[in-house]
Parts: sequence; C-alpha cells; structure tokens
Amino acid sequence: MQESVRINKRLAEMGLCSRREADEWVARGWVTVNGQPAQTGQAVTAADRIEVAPAARQQQDERVTIVLHKPVGYVSGLPEDGHQSAAMLVQPGTRWREDRSPRRFVPSHTRGLAPAGRLDIDSTGLLVLTQDGRVAKALIGADSGVEKEYLVRVHWAPNGPQGPGVVAQNVQAVFAPELLQRLRHGLQIDGRVLKAAQVQWQNPEQLRFVLREGMKRQIRRMCEQVGLHVVGLKRVRIGRVQLGQLPLGQWRYLGPNERF
Repeated sequence: MQESVRINKRLAEMGLCSRREADEWVARGWVTVNGQPAQTGQAVTAADRIEVAPAARQQQDERVTIVLHKPVGYVSGLPEDGHQSAAMLVQPGTRWREDRSPRRFVPSHTRGLAPAGRLDIDSTGLLVLTQDGRVAKALIGADSGVEKEYLVRVHWAPNGPQGPGVVAQNVQAVFAPELLQRLRHGLQIDGRVLKAAQVQWQNPEQLRFVLREGMKRQIRRMCEQVGLHVVGLKRVRIGRVQLGQLPLGQWRYLGPNERF
C-alpha cells in the first residue's frame, strides 16, 4: 500500500511552493487531484496525478525576493523592543542604483516580506527578504544545506570581554590550533551537536565561517565556547548569492537568473 501525505506536503516536496502557499492554492481551486478539485488537508499518494493551474505560477512570478545589506541596529523580522525591522529599508529611495533587475518597484513588493534566514540586531551584511515560499523553503527549510558565509572579527577573551587577558590585536597568534579545530567540529549548542563548519583565519583579527545551519546567535555562541568574543559579524554570501558591492542600508531585487 502506498504511503499517503497531505496535499500541501506533497506540493512542497515537489518543489512547487511552500506548504502555506499550497493551502492557498487549494483554497483558490488552483490544484486538482486526478482531475478533481483538491480539498484542504486531502491525503494523496505518489500514484495520484496532481496538476496546478497556470494562475498559481503567475502569482509566484509576481512575488519578489529582496537582497538587502542590513545595518547594525535593525531586527530581521517584526519590530521588537523599540527596534525597527530591516524590511522598512525597502523603499524606492534606498534601491541600489546599480540594480540590474528589470522589475519596477511597486508598493505591493513590500507586503508580506519575510526574512529567509535571520541576522542578529548587532550583525550586518546579506539579508534575504522574500514573498516566495520556495525561496524560504530552500534557505531555512528543515532539509536546507545552503551555505552561509560570514566574516567575523574577534578578540581573545578567555575570561570574558570585560575580564583580564583580552587580546584585540593579532588574535591568531594567541589562539591555539586545537581550538580552531573545535570551531570546525565538535561543539554543541543547547545539547545539539553542530554540523561541521569551515572556519579559517582571514587575517590576524578576523575569521571566515561557512555554515550549513543557522541556530540563533550560533557563531557568537560557538566563539564563546573557545574563549573568543565577537566584536563584528558580517554575512557576505548565501549559497551562490554574494553581498558584493551592495552598499550598507540599500537593497536590490534577486535577479531572474540568480539561484541560491
């Protein structure tokens, strides 16, 4: 007997949309199963013929993904604790002049923008905001293995950032190679073993991290476990999309041919 799953899960597994989008498509009558209109929560198997109306694809094509250079002091999601959301920076006046996307900005492009991978309030760099559930699933879904690259400025602070023994210059010289190896693999956060990471010195005060997961404040907490204190963190790449020359506080559309 073939295993059955809900229709929204099957559509997401097919890479067509997110589960939330799938529920919307079903509610609008845009999905059929074996030629009959699908029902919300309907169970389907691999043998069922699932078809999606062109209107659903057209709606997806109208949804935008924004690449933003987030400054320090903005939160990635909804406003909190008196801090503004980074999404409020998406305005006509802050669009990068060198954005090559043919899209013309319209106010609807700011509705429902959600961060696909957060950046802490005290971090800067590449933040992706999207209306497209496929992008969100690819970047933050449970099975996502998309690389995220960061440049991380550190101090050696084995007794805490305010304690004795802090080293701010040529940190690499006082940081033991075995501790660097621990950063690469062997640390745990909240009882969970972290995936292997790429970690190497970019210069004597700055590390380069490449992660395939994104726990809250992960890099800062990793560094604390080996006696480092993060004084600056910048995300410069997500998958194949680079921050590049995008100026601080400005944004551009994800290009039609760009893929994470």
